[in-house]
Amino acid sequence: MESFSVFDIIGPRMTGPSSSHTAGAVRIAYIARRLIGEEISRVTFTLYGSFAETGRGHGTDKALIGGILGYMPDDERIRHAYEHAKEQGVLVDFIYSDETMPHPNTVKIEAVDINERMMEVVGQSIGGGNILITEINEQGVELSGEYPTLIVSHRDEPGVIAEVSHVLAQMNVNIAFMRVFRHGRGRDAYMCIETDTPVTKEMQGIIRQLCKGITELFAV
Repeated sequence: MESFSVFDIIGPRMTGPSSSHTAGAVRIAYIARRLIGEEISRVTFTLYGSFAETGRGHGTDKALIGGILGYMPDDERIRHAYEHAKEQGVLVDFIYSDETMPHPNTVKIEAVDINERMMEVVGQSIGGGNILITEINEQGVELSGEYPTLIVSHRDEPGVIAEVSHVLAQMNVNIAFMRVFRHGRGRDAYMCIETDTPVTKEMQGIIRQLCKGITELFAV
């Protein structure tokens, strides 16, 4: 018999009205905010499917702005997200697309930080406040956000994965799940490493120092 958790029954703690259109949207944008790692100067949200069709009524726009500002799904400030973005000098734009996507609740986030560094994140809100990040900078990935996650951008060459895994083990960080995604043999690749405990900034610095082939490193 299929089992369910209390979370599945009562749903996530959130500012409503919809777990898919509100809580999930906040979480996608929040992860994008964590990935870029700096203050945001401007952001464009492209909404697809149900997000585009009914998102305004369900507060998806405010949810996405709240997430990119660093708010969690139950933060009451989401209701006034437009005002807060304006106060913080964050320029926000929305595009409502009629393009068909694999999942109806999909958003593409193109964020630019105060140093003019851009990051593109595509995510899906898959129900009950759960999400799936499917692309980072046009590279396909699978990231749920359920665990602390280290994302390592690196060259696809022998030894990189083993080195990163070894350094994490030396720092007593246990890997729960690991997935590797690449454009092709010998080209750019991403490691998505979900861990039982967060990888601190100090740990990230050690990984950068000891592991060859890394081009960027993000922690969520």
